[in-house]
Amino acid sequence: MPHATEPRFTPAERRMQWQYLRELGGSIAIYIALLVPSLMVGPGMPDSLLRTAVLTCPMLGFFLMIWAIARQVQRMDEYQRQLTLESLSLAAAITAAITFTYGFLENAGYPRLSMFVVWGIMGSAWAVAGALRCWAAKR
Repeated sequence: MPHATEPRFTPAERRMQWQYLRELGGSIAIYIALLVPSLMVGPGMPDSLLRTAVLTCPMLGFFLMIWAIARQVQRMDEYQRQLTLESLSLAAAITAAITFTYGFLENAGYPRLSMFVVWGIMGSAWAVAGALRCWAAKR
């Protein structure tokens, strides 16, 4: 644990964090810039390969998000990587449990959910697992 007078993050760690935020923020901006017009134009287009391309073009920004995250993981030290992997593994297990359970509930007549819900569950579980693991590590 750092002493009260020691900086919490080194200048190099701060630079890496800002670089990650710039890369991730830029990819999110590209995603949004492609998403809005694709949702405005795509649904009204006749079924075709062009319509499919227009409706899926926001994925370019999403793939850039994956690239930014992968670069950040490469920049992490071993301990940070381990915490990230453990949190992501817990999130995957929690997501599997929730989605499998809901799949059985759909058989019982519950409404079908969009696949977009799965990422919401996964992202939320990852955030909670990560926060709890960081909190536990600091105790």
